[in-house]
Amino acid sequence: MPLTAKFPTSCALCSSPVPVGAPIVKSGGRWVHEACAAGEQSSLDLGVGDAKPATSRASSGSKTRSSSRPRPDAREMTAAEGALEVWTDGACSGNPGPGGWAWATKDGRQGSGGEPATTNQRMEIQAALEAVRTLAVDGPLVVVSDSTYVVNCFRDAWWKGWLARGWVNSAKKPVANRDLWEPLIAEVRDRPDITFRWVKGHSGDAMNDLVDTLAVEAAADVRRG
Repeated sequence: MPLTAKFPTSCALCSSPVPVGAPIVKSGGRWVHEACAAGEQSSLDLGVGDAKPATSRASSGSKTRSSSRPRPDAREMTAAEGALEVWTDGACSGNPGPGGWAWATKDGRQGSGGEPATTNQRMEIQAALEAVRTLAVDGPLVVVSDSTYVVNCFRDAWWKGWLARGWVNSAKKPVANRDLWEPLIAEVRDRPDITFRWVKGHSGDAMNDLVDTLAVEAAADVRRG
């Protein structure tokens, strides 16, 4: 039976924030997101660390930068030698609402786009999908995302359970966002040289800040029509 967090903390599984009021359960004696305990998160997982409004960090008074860095995770995927790193991000004005996605590499390559009626989680997946489709043809790739929804799907192999159960999750419900997950998983499943790494948002990572800005701008373009 899930409870709700009375104090802000962090998930013992994915290390992302658990705000007050978020559903939590005890797993192995530690408090974790209800979704992490189940092995997957829904597409409308509001307030559980990943959902981000399409508002510029620089202009939002409610968002402050943190000097803390992501903690190492023993479950991190091992990247292939010489792999290209690509940062991805999604944003949404309302959930659902106009949204944007973006990806960028340190060598200057970028991509972005948006949808008029979408969710933050869909934009996170779309960003990763567009990056993989564009860049994986060049060789090994590391997708760097601040979305545990995206990273944990591959790091913790949620997708294997989805396929084994015929696209039904552990709660015996249809997997949310299958139309985006299915092509992304198809791109990645036979490519051990494509890995995913989580980065903490608002941590001073310049590339994470860049793709956040690009995604926010893409969502704003959609909203303006």
